[in-house]
Amino acid sequence: MIYHLLYPLSEYFFPFNLTRYITFRGGCAFMLSFVLVLLFWRFTIRHLKRMQITEHIDMYGNVHLESLYEGKKGTPTMGGLLILFSVLVTTLLCARLDNYLIWIGIFVMVSLGAVGLADDFIKIKRRKGLSRTTKLLLQGLIGIILGALVVVHKDLPSTLGVPFFKKFALDLGYFYVFWAALIIAATSNAVNFTDGLDGLAIGGIITNSFIFGLLSYLVGHVKFADYLFIPFVPGAGELAILCFALVGSCLGFLWFNCYPAGVFMGDVGALSLGGVIGAVALLIKKEFLLFIAGGLFVLEAVSVILQMASVRLRGKRLFRAAPFHHHLQLLGWKEPKIIVRLWIVSALCALIALLTLKLR
Repeated sequence: MIYHLLYPLSEYFFPFNLTRYITFRGGCAFMLSFVLVLLFWRFTIRHLKRMQITEHIDMYGNVHLESLYEGKKGTPTMGGLLILFSVLVTTLLCARLDNYLIWIGIFVMVSLGAVGLADDFIKIKRRKGLSRTTKLLLQGLIGIILGALVVVHKDLPSTLGVPFFKKFALDLGYFYVFWAALIIAATSNAVNFTDGLDGLAIGGIITNSFIFGLLSYLVGHVKFADYLFIPFVPGAGELAILCFALVGSCLGFLWFNCYPAGVFMGDVGALSLGGVIGAVALLIKKEFLLFIAGGLFVLEAVSVILQMASVRLRGKRLFRAAPFHHHLQLLGWKEPKIIVRLWIVSALCALIALLTLKLR
């Protein structure tokens, strides 16, 4: 919005010319989203407590884990609403509103936030939220809509970017719709699995938001894209503003969500944040880099899949508990140590993802 309001005035007041630059508006998005979280923190917590929106711990009968989480009972949850509010307001203020990709990103974030919100509310009232099947169908539907929006737009390629190959992209055609559904469901669920320790998931989101903000800028800049031999996607640079708004709001939230957490983000935060990162990766044709940069989330999701497969096929558990961070807890690792070490893993994965840009 500031671009549309202030840039036309640059001929009268030259400093307004700064609003044309994505780097300037991205910096503004980062700072504004961070400040908004700090400003509305007390208001959010007060209302969550008043409405008795607090966490109920369910470790599926694992007595040891339930004892470890005993002190977390009664902690306010659904704090992800504050993140969504901050990101949405900031993006609308700092991004160009005539950019098609920005609206797709906002659609995915808000839609998955609504699914998470419904799940959280039902979970608070009935102790059990939406069924896995229902959530998966809703996530897949949102992904299908995203894929359809890309396919019907004549300027957006329905291609799949492949790392390590110069200017090679596989055109999926209408199958892109199903690929988008898979990515959105996978990323939103992976973050949801990771959201089990104080600040663990939000730390991974910060890392990935920064990386995909940088990638969005490079993909949307014709000279950088040509230099790095990556597909150029017109308008993709504006997605950097959405990503940097995510970084700022998540950093602000981490201030209160770090160990010991004063608030949890709930499914409303986990599903929406994971999904919007997946959407950005799809739109800039860097889906495979998502699996590298999001190594922490992949680890957590794969541990759940392997555990379920092992129990069904072998009748035995592969890990002491899943997701993987619970396995580490049952090995005797303290929560702060697990969180920091997995943050390090996330940062290393993000660095490797960046290095692949030159490995072509």
